[in-house]
Amino acid sequence: MERIIPSFFDTDFYKITMAQMVWRLYPDVWVRYRFFNRGRHPFPKGFEDSLRQQVEQMAALVPEKEIISWLQERYDFLAPDFLSWIATVRFDPSQVRIGSDGNGLWVEIEGPWLTSIFWETPLMATITELRNRMLGLKPQEGYRGKAYLKWEFFQENGVNVAEFGARRRSSLEVHQNVLRAGLPFVQTDERNGLVGTSDVYLAHRFNLRPIGTIAHEVFMVMAALFGYSLANQKGLESWVRVYGQRLGIALPDTYTTDVFLRQFDSQLARHFDGLRQDSGNPFEFVDKVVNHYRSLGIDPLTKTVVFSDSLDPPKAVEIASYCRGKIKCSFGIGTNLTNDVGHPAPNWVIKVVAVKVGALWIPTVKLSDDSGKITTYEMAEVERARKELGLM
Repeated sequence: MERIIPSFFDTDFYKITMAQMVWRLYPDVWVRYRFFNRGRHPFPKGFEDSLRQQVEQMAALVPEKEIISWLQERYDFLAPDFLSWIATVRFDPSQVRIGSDGNGLWVEIEGPWLTSIFWETPLMATITELRNRMLGLKPQEGYRGKAYLKWEFFQENGVNVAEFGARRRSSLEVHQNVLRAGLPFVQTDERNGLVGTSDVYLAHRFNLRPIGTIAHEVFMVMAALFGYSLANQKGLESWVRVYGQRLGIALPDTYTTDVFLRQFDSQLARHFDGLRQDSGNPFEFVDKVVNHYRSLGIDPLTKTVVFSDSLDPPKAVEIASYCRGKIKCSFGIGTNLTNDVGHPAPNWVIKVVAVKVGALWIPTVKLSDDSGKITTYEMAEVERARKELGLM
């Protein structure tokens, strides 16, 4: 079977931005990731062998010079020596272990954080597309027209949307067609609409803005290295050391937004442009964040919330209406755009689950603002995190 992933850069932009932070500050840290089949979706016979073949083929991917040059011309916060290093990176299939368990598929990635960080997005996309191929799940006719109507709906309602659908897309072809449908609705100074895509390869292909900053894994690794009570602080400090006032959308819910806001003082709140809401109730989040900014003497209308939690067009418009007059907002929508093709979309993730500290592997946990998104392979660690953070 031909390789599903066409490019090393067929990945989320935040994998590039986080990799630069790791390259500069944490080049010796080792991590372990694991696949979580939240929806307990079944896999066809022989899937593990076919997935292993795909992983082996990814070793042939070479970072394209033209995309590296394009990123360098577009973003001066990506250091030339970092991009020169990116040109030397290759996928190492020995970092990936594949088998089966009670959830039908077991995948683990282990290696230096600096290189293993690149597996998550393309491996997730491969798992979804490969499963669809092997099960004969094809997109229904009309999905492109449906995508066009979504982009039209966003623009008509004055909503800015970034496409975040690489990880759980139905297929690369669907992903490309969804973006093609959005091209007539690209945001301009005069109108709202499509602001860009998280996928670097497709951003380059369609001349769109690559979108992304930081993910939960940064704070999860910081917790393993420095403890839960310092995880947010160390994560934000590391980000500022590398990016200064660039890429200023912080992610607050790794250890609950309440804990984050206790630590998000006036200096940090003024430094960062805003926050990304990825779990919990979005309306409660708006009220909580607006009140926090006001308590610090900051006008919330100078800040932005990026919403990215399981959104569809009506929900995005409803949230945008609620934000009006309170705080600026934008949206990152993934699965609803790239896997709304007539059959149920999968619910699975790949998350960092352990960090090597000395000779020991320290388990990680993501608490989230939604109990259904708690992620760990050692539930006792959840209670330990809650206790340390005063959430018991």
